[in-house]
Amino acid sequence: MTSPNRSPFEVRMKGFASRTLVADAVRWVDDQISSLGEERLAVASAFGRILSHDIVSPMDVPGFDRSAMDGYALRGEETDGASPYNPLSLRIIGESLPGREFGDELIPGSAVRIMTGAPVPRGADAVLPAEFAEEQDDTLICQAAVPTGKNISCRGEDVVAGSTVWKTGRSLRPQDLGLMSSLGIAEVNVRRQPRVRIFITGSELVTPGQPLGPHQIYEANSSMLAALVHRDRGIVESIHFVGDDKEQLRNSLTTNGADVVLISGGSSVGKEDFAPSILAEEGELPIHGVAMRPSSPTGIGRIKQSLVFLLPGNPVSCLCAYDFFAGRAIRQLGGRSADWPYRTAQHQLTRKIASAIGRVDYCRVKLDKVGVEPLSISGAAILSSTTRADGFVVVPHDLEGYPVGATVMVYLYDAAGNES
Repeated sequence: MTSPNRSPFEVRMKGFASRTLVADAVRWVDDQISSLGEERLAVASAFGRILSHDIVSPMDVPGFDRSAMDGYALRGEETDGASPYNPLSLRIIGESLPGREFGDELIPGSAVRIMTGAPVPRGADAVLPAEFAEEQDDTLICQAAVPTGKNISCRGEDVVAGSTVWKTGRSLRPQDLGLMSSLGIAEVNVRRQPRVRIFITGSELVTPGQPLGPHQIYEANSSMLAALVHRDRGIVESIHFVGDDKEQLRNSLTTNGADVVLISGGSSVGKEDFAPSILAEEGELPIHGVAMRPSSPTGIGRIKQSLVFLLPGNPVSCLCAYDFFAGRAIRQLGGRSADWPYRTAQHQLTRKIASAIGRVDYCRVKLDKVGVEPLSISGAAILSSTTRADGFVVVPHDLEGYPVGATVMVYLYDAAGNES
């Protein structure tokens, strides 16, 4: 029977009746994803952003036939047979410079001095590089033959007007921004980045730089979570430090403005773990308790327009839960792949990994010359284990682990970074 003062969602000091499978939790997260809309940015500010519309070229690039090098514009057939031992002569009748063309048509037996990027004169069909030529007064001495079309960048050779240059969903790279600028595009429509609000709970926590009181510890998860959000191209809207006060936490959680809310700490079933009951009362909490190690106290739900992730306070559990669920949501909300931003490599185990049927295990591992082995010290509170580890191995819920000699997939920490 439920006490009249106890929420029906209350789990404090009761434990989890059951735990959601990781695959089911991931499926629920994926089902919540919808577009956040778009914003218009200056091209110079669009690096790494996701296109929300196809880009169609408004023009040919180049927009005219231009020289690919410094030399002499001429008719290629008039250089046939030219060599250092058989130089041929042409009359120099002018020059073409970038932004300042030779206005007349090239007549037979003549050449025009030309610089890289300058328009090719009418009547010319090749450019002889300067190193194969000499000038004597107004005479060009050709010391090599150059075939028709050689060393000329033809109109539309790079991009043809009306062609689709990039499709919706592309993550813009520096060279993409350069090509956009060459098309005369000054602004571009991109997917909006998710706004992420971070709450750090726990009366025992002290921010770095402040003196520690008795039985207090320095708070580590805010900087880690902020960096992870940045990695996944979200925007940290704000970071709040909240003590173990239920009403203060309730007021904080029900404030509008965030697409994703991350709550570090207070996610389990302890006496002062208020976040789950608040989320269930004010929004929805379909997932609380996940069949994984570490991070089993993870909760996932919604409150108003925000996806909410209850992340365990232990640093490794916090990192693991973020990577499995919150980071996946942030990447997808921003139009990116749900996949982890880690490079993978296959290695043989030099020491077994033990697990249990029915749960997913996140095991930190160390690489050596022989293979890979799990770290001996790997508790959920041992954050240094992630700095000593080269990566992690995921043991699926239907295995009891991996034996010595098994080939496993390793997700490498140092390969994580922004998509390009």
